[in-house]
Amino acid sequence: MTTAITKFTSEIPFWQPRITPLELKNATGQQLNAMKVTPSDTGIGEYVLVLAHDPEILDARTPLFNGIMYSHGGLSRQETELGAVATSVLNRCIYCAAVHANRYNQLTKTKNLMESIFEDTKDNDLDERQKAIFNFATNLSTTPSGCSEPDLQALANIGLSKDEILDLILVSSLFGWANRLMHVLGDPIPK
Repeated sequence: MTTAITKFTSEIPFWQPRITPLELKNATGQQLNAMKVTPSDTGIGEYVLVLAHDPEILDARTPLFNGIMYSHGGLSRQETELGAVATSVLNRCIYCAAVHANRYNQLTKTKNLMESIFEDTKDNDLDERQKAIFNFATNLSTTPSGCSEPDLQALANIGLSKDEILDLILVSSLFGWANRLMHVLGDPIPK
């Protein structure tokens, strides 16, 4: 068995499931239907094939994920990815942090910010808005009930709109759940 990766990286590792993924040739019509729209249209990976064992849940999860991560009118794509990375780093989800750091790097054509986050020197590289997004996502994932009106007002004070704040809450909440599910179902391993 390959040893799981324990250090954050923006290089996307392979995700090794602990549960045998569904074999496409054995999929029911309901399972095939639930897998037809995969996150970011990158194909059907091991994670989706594991989730396909419960097609009702997968059928609800995928549109929710896509709606949060690829919506229009709230946070920019880069800021959505930053929120996903912040939550994933807090939860020590190496795989999710890598996927979304990689996407952030592609969108911004830089690597410095993600490297500083992974080295925990982010305070030197985050601008005020990025720092507020990162800290809010981290705090919400740490103690959801601890978020209060002053936390939301602080985001508004630095210029986030209500739609952007809602997007940040949704992305942090989604990854608070998804990170924990990834931990239980598998491990990131070198490709």
